[in-house]
Amino acid sequence: MKRERKGEIWDFEHELPGGSGGGGQRLILGLDGGTTKTICVCMPIIPFTANHSPPVYARAVAGCSNHNSVGETAARETLEQVMAEALSKSGCSRAAVRAVCLAVAGVNHPTDQQRILDWLSDIFPNDVEYYVENDAVAALASGTMGKLHGCVLIAGTGTIAYGYTEDGREARASGAGPILGDWGSGYGIAAKALTSVIRAYDGRGPETMLTCSILHELQLSSPDELIGWTYADPSWARIATLVPVVVSCAEVGDQVANDILLHAVQELASSVKAVVHRLGLCGKDGKDSFPLVMVGNVLEANKRWDIGKEVIRCISKDFPGTRLVRPKVEPAVGAALLAWNYLIEQYH
Repeated sequence: MKRERKGEIWDFEHELPGGSGGGGQRLILGLDGGTTKTICVCMPIIPFTANHSPPVYARAVAGCSNHNSVGETAARETLEQVMAEALSKSGCSRAAVRAVCLAVAGVNHPTDQQRILDWLSDIFPNDVEYYVENDAVAALASGTMGKLHGCVLIAGTGTIAYGYTEDGREARASGAGPILGDWGSGYGIAAKALTSVIRAYDGRGPETMLTCSILHELQLSSPDELIGWTYADPSWARIATLVPVVVSCAEVGDQVANDILLHAVQELASSVKAVVHRLGLCGKDGKDSFPLVMVGNVLEANKRWDIGKEVIRCISKDFPGTRLVRPKVEPAVGAALLAWNYLIEQYH
């Protein structure tokens, strides 16, 4: 077996029955790597239908694997650890793996893909097939059961819109990170809220319920203390945890919070519209039907101020053929189904 770097990660393989086994089992690893968490699933290579995906033998969860957020070394360590844990839970070794699909935030260029592909080839046996995509691709596949057609909108800590046509053309919008303006993301919403509190405290902006609500949430006594709290750990995911506070304030009528959410809706909708326009998913008359897969906790319909619902309403005004899809499987499973479909295309 290749690579004994950080050998303790793979020590479990020496204790498996038969050594490396799986008993002839052939497996796929599907991985969804985001800015907040990374999930890897281990699934068998067996036929599946649009209504029933293969069973998940094992599932492992780790932290951030976006190299733009934590650096390449930490990101790779997370990816390797979560794959090893999923295989360990399944009772199989790397020898049982037939294909690996890593769908990771921060994969934005062919050079990003190639670095990860080279790294994977140094870990797994020579006969393993590798596929590396942006995490948005797995999110789309989770709603279309591995078929790449339509558009996906992710809005969690970060945000991105990604689309595919049936003939393989692709396009994306947003997803460039907070510095370059992912304003509809959880980070973007929370950062605007923090900024609004400081502006109100300075007298540069209107008073807002966000001040007392955020201070209470963080157990702080004054807006002055927000400066220390923010820069003590300005990680994107930590800032984004304040989104529920913003939603709660908007629900009880705070205008500043409401405006922040309305701006987020416009930003998210504009990302989808840009992708749909560039790919022509809506047809020449703008009325053709296409699937829009929506993923991420910002878009979850669990509040009276429903961001996802407002985004759909905004998009549907321009594209009445928009068909909302809420995935029945998680993006990590979508990544595994992508690997399965890639294998089918390769050998048939």
